[in-house]
Amino acid sequence: MPVNALFQRSEAVRRFNRFYTQKIGVLHEGLLDSPFSLTEVRVLYELTNRERPVASDIVRELGLDPGYLSRILSGFKAKELVETRPSEQDGRQSVLSLTKKGKDAFAPLNARAREDIEDMLAELSESDQIRLVEAMECIRELLGPCPESKASYLLRPHQPGDMGWVVHRHGVLYSREYGWDETFEAFVATIVAKFIQEFDPKRERCWMAEMGGRIVGSVFLVRESDAVSKLRMLLVEPEARGLGIGKRMVNECIRFAKQAGYRRTVLWTNDVLIAARRLYEQAGFKLIHEEPHHSFGRDLIGETWQLDL
Repeated sequence: MPVNALFQRSEAVRRFNRFYTQKIGVLHEGLLDSPFSLTEVRVLYELTNRERPVASDIVRELGLDPGYLSRILSGFKAKELVETRPSEQDGRQSVLSLTKKGKDAFAPLNARAREDIEDMLAELSESDQIRLVEAMECIRELLGPCPESKASYLLRPHQPGDMGWVVHRHGVLYSREYGWDETFEAFVATIVAKFIQEFDPKRERCWMAEMGGRIVGSVFLVRESDAVSKLRMLLVEPEARGLGIGKRMVNECIRFAKQAGYRRTVLWTNDVLIAARRLYEQAGFKLIHEEPHHSFGRDLIGETWQLDL
């Protein structure tokens, strides 16, 4: 590649970085008019969205110097925002968690961040919103971890206790990421209850994704009719995204559907679930119907996708 071309592209990246950091206000002394810096808010986010986090998890995720993180956590403890307890897996480490005061401090920041992004997106048309999100996903994929450095994971069949996890994590994540209310959690609960009560192992399947002994994802393939199967409740935890788990689970559903003798697989989703829609499209699903509806406390556009096997 000519040196001049590489220089021009690096300058384009730097222009974008300057533009976007100004656009989202991260250069201000306190992020979102709060007393916290950008890094401190990111640490609070990780403590909110991880189960049983330890300091090394956050160091790895955010690429922080351990000493710098230690100073941040010490400041949080002094303000009674964070508490620790010994790790059951490794006595040398402490599990971190937000106190009630810490949760109360982070909640308005999280809501404000979501509102600011929603306001920014609201200035764009529906198609431009999708273009923007897809462009951001492309950047994340290209600059994310290389395949050889990605963490290993396994897919396994469901077992007792898994359905409770599915309901809980759907309720938590869809509330945090999309603002859906508790009726969505109830909706998921009815689906998993029916799955267990009417489970047909020859024609239905649930896959649970595990990484480091922890569940990080799930997906279901259920019988819709003798000829049609339905892919349901694809979920990947935030810290496990970008590893190919979602794509693998969708492909497993398709493989099993063919093996079970189905002629078609369908799924129902909503237009706001951009990353999932991309996975479905990449797997060959076609959007065949869309309809606006008000569910889970939001105005949404429901979509039906179909794949002929």
